[in-house]
Amino acid sequence: MVELLEIAPLDQLFSHFRYQLTLRSTEGNYRSLILFRLSTSQDVPNYDQERGEEETQLEKESDPSARLNTNGRQLYAMEATCPHLGAELSHAEIEDCGDSVVAVCPWHRYDFDLRTGKSETGLKACTFAVYVNVDDRGVEMVSLETPNEGSGWRLVELRPVSEGISCVMLLEFADPPRLSSPSIKKDTQIECTPLVEDEPVVPLENPPKTLMQWGVLILNTPNPTLKVERTRHAVHLFRTGKLKSIGHKSANAPRPPEVPSRDASWMRNLETDPTKVKHRKNKAVMLHALANIEQWAIDLAWDIMVRFGPLHPDIPPAFFHDFTKMALDEAKHFSFLTTRLSAISPSTPYGSMPVQASLWESATTTSHSLRARLAIIHLVHEARGLDVNPGTIDRFRRAGDIDTVKAMEVIHSDEVTHVTSGHRWFMWICEQQGINPEDGGVVRAFREEVKKNFRGEIKGPFNVEARETAGMTRDFYENLRGEFTEFYPERFDLLFQIHPHRETTNESSYNIGYLITYAVSSAV
Repeated sequence: MVELLEIAPLDQLFSHFRYQLTLRSTEGNYRSLILFRLSTSQDVPNYDQERGEEETQLEKESDPSARLNTNGRQLYAMEATCPHLGAELSHAEIEDCGDSVVAVCPWHRYDFDLRTGKSETGLKACTFAVYVNVDDRGVEMVSLETPNEGSGWRLVELRPVSEGISCVMLLEFADPPRLSSPSIKKDTQIECTPLVEDEPVVPLENPPKTLMQWGVLILNTPNPTLKVERTRHAVHLFRTGKLKSIGHKSANAPRPPEVPSRDASWMRNLETDPTKVKHRKNKAVMLHALANIEQWAIDLAWDIMVRFGPLHPDIPPAFFHDFTKMALDEAKHFSFLTTRLSAISPSTPYGSMPVQASLWESATTTSHSLRARLAIIHLVHEARGLDVNPGTIDRFRRAGDIDTVKAMEVIHSDEVTHVTSGHRWFMWICEQQGINPEDGGVVRAFREEVKKNFRGEIKGPFNVEARETAGMTRDFYENLRGEFTEFYPERFDLLFQIHPHRETTNESSYNIGYLITYAVSSAV
């Protein structure tokens, strides 16, 4: 019997033509799919009724793939990466090919039938039957056939894929909120802030040709606006097959900087202790603090790719798909928050208030190990963000700032997928190291990394539901305390050049959740 997984009400899928789906099984297996909706009208006639019941039944008996789209809604589900070299298919071209419709990979033009997955090259992509059934409430619900491997599959992400026109100066972010601020365009695109004078998005000399080269360039870009634009551009090139390669298998892959560059205005306002801004009790302080965290998050997404990609040349291309998406999300979040900061307090643009750099210590202490980086940054810091985001949203709502509430709701939804990616690749690295998840080995490995590389208690209260959606069950984080005590001030000379005698702050200041909680409590 075919196991079906309910995706969403049909009428909720009319806003876009493509959706990214992430599924996870009870065993911890992940599958990424693309749901294509080819119909241009909500009123699509029933496919079976048009062709006749007898003709349709004969086709089903001779070709099992005909189970797909018998509802006439032209819904197709296919694995999200090309079986040739793992290119992302979210931006594949859709073409009519005789009696079939094919998705054409943007990297090498391999074509795959959306119904059968077959290609003229001899390769075959996995496809999954899509159904539309009316539930007990009379609502048309979209469901799809689950993968054969694994059981208890659940949907952990349903993300629309934006297909807007892109260019060097402005690339559309995926589904930003409809804000009423004059600085937000009505077509939901974020208005670009001025770029650095005479410094283009694409360098005029020796422009990057691989994803690794773009990542290092972005890490070495001090201006945050230019960092955002370069992130948008690099991810677009990667998704549309415009890059020469990922570049992580090259013997000459570039190395990331020890500390990402920051512009002069940021450095002038660098504080060693975030509590020193507590006297400035307003929303602008909080937005500025949150934007600062998102700027670091952009760098963290690029750093994990360029630092560990060359060390793991056999890592699947999906790793880079997940973390380029994360980098793009963080750039979007930074733009949301700085836009709101500009609307609320035009006299205090980003970079004009005290900022901190505590988060990068965790990046430095985990620079030796992909497993440690995934555990501490993505399954401790980002997971803590899931705990405190609802409280942050509620405070903005009580303050009557509905535009910021909308932005923060998008941010929170995105962050759940980031923790999901952290969990997915932590599971992968554990598998490579021969760790068995069935006997609790993955949980033990995570707790071991926290004890070695994190300082202090993993504090609640926990957003159990959001954490569980991302794959983190209670046994990962309850009753857990990090025992890390070492500190290497020489690693921070570049970052703290204006504070050469930096005092070690208390253990909580290194927790992203603490930083958000503090900003909220002192500002709203």
